[in-house]
Amino acid sequence: MSGFVEKPKPVEVPGLVHLHTGKVRDLYRDEAGRLVMVASDRMSAYDWVLPTAIPDKGRILTQLSLWWFDRLADLVPHHVLSDELPAGAPADWAGRTLICRSLDMVPVECVARGYLTGSGLAEYEQSRTVCGLALPEGLQDGSELPSPIFTPATKAEVGEHDENVSYEEVARQVGAETAARLRQATLAVYSRARDIARDRGIILADTKFEFGWADGDLVLADEVLTPDSSRFWPADTWQPGRPQPSFDKQFVRDWLSSPASGWDRNGEQPPPPLPQEIVERTRAKYAEAYERLTGQKWS
Repeated sequence: MSGFVEKPKPVEVPGLVHLHTGKVRDLYRDEAGRLVMVASDRMSAYDWVLPTAIPDKGRILTQLSLWWFDRLADLVPHHVLSDELPAGAPADWAGRTLICRSLDMVPVECVARGYLTGSGLAEYEQSRTVCGLALPEGLQDGSELPSPIFTPATKAEVGEHDENVSYEEVARQVGAETAARLRQATLAVYSRARDIARDRGIILADTKFEFGWADGDLVLADEVLTPDSSRFWPADTWQPGRPQPSFDKQFVRDWLSSPASGWDRNGEQPPPPLPQEIVERTRAKYAEAYERLTGQKWS
């Protein structure tokens, strides 16, 4: 089993039509046909949306995405039109709401990897490949790859795993020209972001992007380069051959998989509420990622 422990009811706002409730974001359409994207403080782990929120998480994701969009706009256009609060929206939406272009979304998770870990490491250990791409012998957990690679995945519904697929499968699904444009844009954006993060003492190990079409243009959508969509590692503690410390939800995963939680992730029961200490440490790690990348104090 997986999914929401308790799925929230959508907020009703005059002039907005609720479209979808995702793991983190709620999507609406306004009367002008624009997409209104609201980032909640919900936390997901092990394919579950947990019963405990992380305060400020949605605002951090939104503000960090805006910071990155500004630094990537010369490489690829993005979908954000405004971050103003829609008329009649609740005050809690401030800082976590984006008004965006409505796109014809490409049904592919566009993943770039510069370092070997996660599902890529698991495949490498079996076949010396990641998404069918051959890699050299001798790599370990956390090793830097000879060059960044494009390792796409199919998009999954809430509670399901994204599934890694080959580039050839993406080309079959969306066409060779679109697949080539996705790969070029993904690796260009990753390379720019990797260099920016490195200058701030952070390794961008891997990340995923979503793209859509608008008037013939490939447009960068959703969130970008946040701790929810990326692996950020402190550069000063990077050491291949072991799991790396990270700026993300690792505190949550570690607690859920520990005896302290009393939860069997392979069983039928949903995960329990998070202790306050885990909530506070996770919020602090998200805020630290924002501060180290942007150079601005989170408040």
